Amino acid sequence: MIKILFICHGNICRSTMCESYFTHIVKRDRIAHLFEIDSAATSREEIGNGPHYGTRSKLKQMGIEVVPHRARQMTREDYLYYDYLIGMDTANIRNMTRIAGGSDSQGKIYKLLTFAGKGDDVADPWYSGDFDATYRDVSAGCDAFLEYLREKHGTGGKAAYR
Repeated sequence: MIKILFICHGNICRSTMCESYFTHIVKRDRIAHLFEIDSAATSREEIGNGPHYGTRSKLKQMGIEVVPHRARQMTREDYLYYDYLIGMDTANIRNMTRIAGGSDSQGKIYKLLTFAGKGDDVADPWYSGDFDATYRDVSAGCDAFLEYLREKHGTGGKAAYR
């Protein structure tokens, strides 16, 4: 089983959108049984809160079920447990590395859009209110991440997981 933790600042917008979107695409491809998917925050600001209404609204508009989730903070134990810790922006990566113990000694921390061939940060709707831009980034990043996983852990195609 491949264990994935999506991470943003508060765990109510971007990381929960990633968790729901990635869950959706692996269910669509009938490979959900191969994954454990969760999300977390680098901060404690939203602990216990559910996904932001803008995230819920955008996912509903796209026909994607929102995974039940309450915001929680990433821990050092998460770093040790998960295979992939996927941050949304440069500040997340810096804070994830700090939480992990000061380094990414096991090479598990990635920025989502690097899988899509970009060094960009995922648009943060907390500041912009633009959940459309966030969804575009999340879907591009998650789709590319799944392709990366297929190439790394399978024969390269969907058939590798069936």
